[in-house]
Amino acid sequence: MQPQPSAPRLTALSARLVTVAGATRTPRRNRYLADLLAFIAGMLNSVGFVAVSVYTSHMTGLTASVADHLVLGSMRLVGTGVEAITCFVLGAMTCAMLFNWGRRRHHEARFANVLVLEALLILAFGGLADQLTWRHRDLVFVAVLCFTMGLQNAIITKISAAQIRTTHVTGMITDIGIELGKAAYRSRTVGLPPVRADLGKLGMLAGLVGLFFVGGVAGAVGYLALGFTVLVAPALVLLVVAAPPLVADLRTR
Repeated sequence: MQPQPSAPRLTALSARLVTVAGATRTPRRNRYLADLLAFIAGMLNSVGFVAVSVYTSHMTGLTASVADHLVLGSMRLVGTGVEAITCFVLGAMTCAMLFNWGRRRHHEARFANVLVLEALLILAFGGLADQLTWRHRDLVFVAVLCFTMGLQNAIITKISAAQIRTTHVTGMITDIGIELGKAAYRSRTVGLPPVRADLGKLGMLAGLVGLFFVGGVAGAVGYLALGFTVLVAPALVLLVVAAPPLVADLRTR
């Protein structure tokens, strides 16, 4: 029987899933993983804002908010901002510890371990957050979402050697502007090489910003329709992506 025309595509997709979170990195694998994480970050950030009016990935805004509310005397909001920043830092710290633990043991899942922790946190949060009736539950929401954002931003920083961020877009939009400036610049200086824009980088950055935006729309619409359970689907996708390196380590042991 002849294989269906879609079979090669399915094979290619499964191969990408197997390798996208593995220890061996390539620019293409980094791009696939960054695209996924940018979309998920947009969802988490949007859900956090719609639910508790806090952008849980925006550390610049949160730091400024702490300073402003400290002067204005809004100590409750100061406490929320400090909690958010602290949990983001703890998430990044946890990522570094998990990654270095796996790297020193030559684990294939040195990156996937962090993704699994992020997925489990999102899965538990998505499934249980709507059940919380404690009047200070917003503090729990901020803590979990900011910790998760810290995890995610740190792991993509590790994977891409600090070339890619997925939880905020300020740096990416700045780089887009730089590349567009290079493309628009026309130099006639004799003896100097022409200034050329990196179109590949420009396309990657535009794609990441676009996915963050689309994830934000999906998160807001999904939260209004389904509540926090909208986060269950991206958590399951992360688990699927992170599973192959974990299985490979288990087989090796």
